[in-house]
Amino acid sequence: MHTVSLRTDQLSEQAYRLIRKAILRGDIEPGSRLKIDMLQRQFSFSSSPLREALNRLVSEDLVEIDNRRGFRAAAVSLRDMKDLTAFRLNIEPISLRESIEHGDDEWEAQVLAAYHRLDLLEAREDEQAPYSDEWAERHRAFHAALIAACPSSRQISVCLNLFDHVERYRRLSICWRKSKRDRSNEHREIMDAALARDHERAVSKLTEHIERTTLHVARMLKALETEKTATGQEQVEGLGRAMKA
Repeated sequence: MHTVSLRTDQLSEQAYRLIRKAILRGDIEPGSRLKIDMLQRQFSFSSSPLREALNRLVSEDLVEIDNRRGFRAAAVSLRDMKDLTAFRLNIEPISLRESIEHGDDEWEAQVLAAYHRLDLLEAREDEQAPYSDEWAERHRAFHAALIAACPSSRQISVCLNLFDHVERYRRLSICWRKSKRDRSNEHREIMDAALARDHERAVSKLTEHIERTTLHVARMLKALETEKTATGQEQVEGLGRAMKA
């Protein structure tokens, strides 16, 4: 019995990770229905681990429950992005400040290494870098390294969860951006201030970095809202295509 339970938990965890990644990448379109039979064909899991995974994603606000139609991928909206930004600005700068205060030599080395890996990829792939999964992973690792010395594991967990939610919007916005963004310099400024133990400058640069992302996303969402579409569903499909571009 214990072996069966362990096996079920493992399958549920695998299903959770795969569906979560598909939602964040845009492979599963915002607002689209998540039918169990469709997910079974796509991910090769039985219904039980899939339902457990979906309920777990509901608790993270990445999946919504439609009482009449089952599960649905969470929609994207300007209001949601602003809410994410406000929440993020309330907690991530505090976490960075505390990380700077408690960080040791090992923390500094981790921040430097994370930035170096991200910068190398950007230099190699230039404008195409932000479209890749590898860049997204290195970008997340850099932000995680910055706050890694924060003594509150709960704060770190919340920060990274918010970061993942914003990642959906970031992937969407880069497909609509008209001008090039100097992300490498933005990241370097945050890193330099953090390693110099300049709390105020580090927090200021991080805040600017977060707000700049929100600005780009807001422009894109406003543009989408003004587009003439025959139905709301067409707009959702347009979002999905943009995220996959």
